[in-house]
Amino acid sequence: MVRLHLHLISDSTGETLENIAKAAIAQFDDVELIRHFWPMVRSESHLNRIMKEVEASPGMILFTLVSGELRASLERRAEELKLPLVPALDAVSDALERVLGQQAKARPGRQHVLDAAYFARVDAIQFTVAHDDGIAWENWEQADIVLAGVSRTSKTPTSIYLANRGFKTANIPIVPESPPPDLLFRLKKPLVVGLTTSFDRLVQVRRNRLLSLNQQAETSYIEEGHVKAELAYARRMFADNDWPVIDVTRRSIEETAAAVIRFFEDRTA
Repeated sequence: MVRLHLHLISDSTGETLENIAKAAIAQFDDVELIRHFWPMVRSESHLNRIMKEVEASPGMILFTLVSGELRASLERRAEELKLPLVPALDAVSDALERVLGQQAKARPGRQHVLDAAYFARVDAIQFTVAHDDGIAWENWEQADIVLAGVSRTSKTPTSIYLANRGFKTANIPIVPESPPPDLLFRLKKPLVVGLTTSFDRLVQVRRNRLLSLNQQAETSYIEEGHVKAELAYARRMFADNDWPVIDVTRRSIEETAAAVIRFFEDRTA
């Protein structure tokens, strides 16, 4: 097991750095990662305080700083401490400058400008939270996407992820004993996507859910015949309505959402 202190230094929220670091570190095994997060670094005094912490816990530095003075100061300090220093976006920015024939704007947090897209994303999140688990189904026609699936097929987290990408998303549990509102089958604007999973995974996830709630395990919620009937009922509904279906058995939330977005883009192309 390799132990690594990873210092993320950003002049903005640091969200970009976190995503880059997460994606990169996932490619390595047996790493004990100790993450140090330093967002909104925009002054020399702030950087000096951070570098004291870096010196106390030396490791790799991943950064996004657009201020030439701060970058130079960080580079000098890292060299003094003999620590690896990686400018996370430089290679991409340099390539874009060459292709576009213009210099990048040196503005910290430029990707977080409060523009129309930002407010659309906030609106999508609010809509999605208000239309979780079949709530307010009367407004589904306002949605971009409606996710349908039996209980524990990751409908809610996938909906929230899609909302953060700007898609108004509603979701509805498919329960044989309580069919969904007829409106679900008459929607015009939203893309309806069915989520399904394998029997074994579904039973395991549901059993773990019951244990976390300290509820008894003997229930139709995980009974073999009942669960198989639920899955068959949902799959038959998806097929009858010609809805695209995604099997989430071996997919992360991000992968499921990416597949939903592809269906959405193909539909609107």
